[in-house]
Amino acid sequence: MKTFFEHVEHIKGKPHHVRKRVAFAAATGVTAVIALVWLVGSVTSGMFAIQGSNFAESTGQQPVATTTEAGAGGTSGLAGAAAALPAASAPAHIEIVDATSSVPAKPVQQNVIPF
Repeated sequence: MKTFFEHVEHIKGKPHHVRKRVAFAAATGVTAVIALVWLVGSVTSGMFAIQGSNFAESTGQQPVATTTEAGAGGTSGLAGAAAALPAASAPAHIEIVDATSSVPAKPVQQNVIPF
């Protein structure tokens, strides 16, 4: 049986296209072993397991109370969109909010670093 170094010396004597094929096969094999170790480690640690049936349960967040009882101000205790959250049993939806700023942007100053 040849040692690893004897096998490398034997491959060095082969034509270029054979050496490229051996190098590609070796790189593919090492990559496959690393991917297999990563996949087995991820599956056994439960990283791919579904924790809950909705996003709040899977991220560990508690449901948000949606009380909007307020006096003259409109909302109490919460500001902006957080106070207007729908009930937990409402269907999921995406709301696009135009977030253009009324304050003009500051001009960008370039820094010169002398060398």
